[in-house]
Amino acid sequence: MTNGSSTSLLNHFDRIAEAPDAVPRLRRFILDLAVRGKLVPQDPNDEPASELLKRIKAEKVRLANAGKAKTRQISPSDDRAMLSFDVPKHWACLPLNAIGTLSGGMTPSKNRLDYWDGEVNWFSPKDIKSEELIVSGMKITPAGVSETGLQLYRPGCLFMVARSGILKRTFPVSINRVAATVNQDLKVLAPFIKGMERYLQIALKGMTDFILGNHVKTGTTVQSLKFEGFEYLPLPLPPNEEQHRIVAKVDELMALCDQLEAAQTKRERRRDRLVAATLHGLNDGAAISVVDEAGNVAGGGEIPASDVCSNFENNARFLFNHLPNLITRPEQIKQLRQTILNLAVRGKLVPQDPNDEPASVLLKRIEVEKKNLIKAGEIRKGGDLPQIGDADISLRPPSSWEWVRLGSIGDWGSGSTPPRGNSEYYDGGIPWLKSGELEDRTDLKGSEETVSEIAISKCSFRKNKPGDVLIAMYGATIGKLAILGESAVTNQAVCGCTPFDGVYNRYLFLYLLSRRSNFHAQSEGGAQPNISKIKIINSPFPLPPLAEQHRIVVKVDELMALCDELEVRITSSSTTRYQLLDAALAEVLA
Repeated sequence: MTNGSSTSLLNHFDRIAEAPDAVPRLRRFILDLAVRGKLVPQDPNDEPASELLKRIKAEKVRLANAGKAKTRQISPSDDRAMLSFDVPKHWACLPLNAIGTLSGGMTPSKNRLDYWDGEVNWFSPKDIKSEELIVSGMKITPAGVSETGLQLYRPGCLFMVARSGILKRTFPVSINRVAATVNQDLKVLAPFIKGMERYLQIALKGMTDFILGNHVKTGTTVQSLKFEGFEYLPLPLPPNEEQHRIVAKVDELMALCDQLEAAQTKRERRRDRLVAATLHGLNDGAAISVVDEAGNVAGGGEIPASDVCSNFENNARFLFNHLPNLITRPEQIKQLRQTILNLAVRGKLVPQDPNDEPASVLLKRIEVEKKNLIKAGEIRKGGDLPQIGDADISLRPPSSWEWVRLGSIGDWGSGSTPPRGNSEYYDGGIPWLKSGELEDRTDLKGSEETVSEIAISKCSFRKNKPGDVLIAMYGATIGKLAILGESAVTNQAVCGCTPFDGVYNRYLFLYLLSRRSNFHAQSEGGAQPNISKIKIINSPFPLPPLAEQHRIVVKVDELMALCDELEVRITSSSTTRYQLLDAALAEVLA
């Protein structure tokens, strides 16, 4: 890649820097160009690579004669036909075992305390996280080296992960800058010619996809190198001078990638702080406390002075005016949805209407209805609910609202599981829902299993009607919800509620959804936590006037639709940036 083409790429990168995984992809692309001979220009005055091969072979023979290298037959001088890509004609290509000595290590007995906590660096895969190695996480003693046959590697060797789950996705290679030894999960290449290690590291990383695809064992519990083939891995070798130019250019571009990554991180942190502060301000009715250092929306333009928020209304206007610039990741959409729900159940999402019937009057009508249903035998009386106290009030709703217990605004009950041994209880056509089937839907129909009328007559079931609200009470599904679109029964892990007249089931659904984390926090048990029906019906519930309940649901639906649009936009934007990145990289490669 010439200076002109690298400048072109960086100009493109300004437009695509926020593409998911953009900087890591650029790093991989730089290494790919390097190993193909397309990163720096070739110089006809360079000493030919054939001369480098002569020196490598001569050094290997010298080391072999001195007993410091194996006398294995040296592979042919040029293995470029084994490569999956083309390299410049004046380059050479040698297998790893002709470039240096390949070997590994082991773990001294942990029962020998005299082998451990010494001064000798002993590296393992968890240490191979940087370009260079200086200090290992664990160290051994000289006795741990000499008495176990471990090899002490001179500085300037390549430490490669040979066994680890990380080989599913990448091939870590580091250079030791201190004398060290390794465990059995690393392979070490000690180059015959000193000073080549940085280029060899770049070449190995540039061939990561080739190595993972051809030299890693699959179908095993932990991925590992197929060493019998890996030692013959063909490695492209430029002339010595060109190697130095490649190393210099890679280091320069990687430093630039570091800058881009730091800028991205800084931009995302500013945006996250601004989103968090805005949502916090909406929830608490406070002023925005964080704006980026320049007074700008991260990724956007200058914030008008009129939009710097000092109260709830301004916070809301600020957020929705700047949504495209502020909300750029799916997790931020999730935060926004939760904020909308929090505002809804606090009476801050829609204006109050003094003409609405107050919730206090609504409660009196609900109490009359409940007594009539009990008298008619349609519902059970149930026990008395605790009075609402100051400790139960977590927020201050509008004066037209009333605090009640969930148990007082509807008829609640859970289901059961008929004995599996009785075949006449199952496949009867009546939907039988389990907690895993609740997916926060407002018109749930159908079920994985059905039960019969016989099961309902002989087992303890609650008959849920269309419009009933269901909530899961067990395991990871605690708090999952549904509104029934047809009559159904449930198992014991689901609690159903038939709201009394004056309680809009969609509003109850939104309230329960807003408090899901509270139900999780109240759950008990180890591997299979659960929340009881008692805890659910005893939960405090802020009841708005009926007309306001409907207005709240309409507004929430409107804002959730906006969140859906933002999610689509984020996905589309990510796809577009991916495509732009691919096009920019292809242009440079061409």
